[in-house]
Amino acid sequence: MIPEEGRPASWLGDYGGIEADIRQMREFADQLQTEVDRHYAPHLRHIADDMTAAVPNPCDAFIELVHFLQAHWETQQATSDLVHGLAGATGRLAAAANRIAVDYQETDAFAEARVTDVERALRGAQATGSTLAARSPWTAPEPNSPDNPGPVVLP
Repeated sequence: MIPEEGRPASWLGDYGGIEADIRQMREFADQLQTEVDRHYAPHLRHIADDMTAAVPNPCDAFIELVHFLQAHWETQQATSDLVHGLAGATGRLAAAANRIAVDYQETDAFAEARVTDVERALRGAQATGSTLAARSPWTAPEPNSPDNPGPVVLP
């Protein structure tokens, strides 16, 4: 007999399958991809333009401002990575849902998708419909680096 600590949780005792409507899954995939392509991706260029606006270099003697601008730049980079990554990730989710729908559309009502099928679809999904599929993440120059064209203002 299996000891109590080795048994699964009691709420898992009557665990059954998860049912999904393939037609609704395909509609979800199409609507999600359309939403990304029509209402999200077109605005990314405007966001990038706003985030790459030139910031004047601070006076080296004002160390607090230098540190603030460094933290601001790092936060800006993290934000831009998330904003640009969302479109691709959402497109991959839509592609995975569409792939599962296509794989199971001809099966009967008792066919079951295994967890490995879903994981494989999520791993192998390509955001083919996304306008950002081939775009690499962009970065702005660090405010206090030699790559920044603006001069550092001396006291």
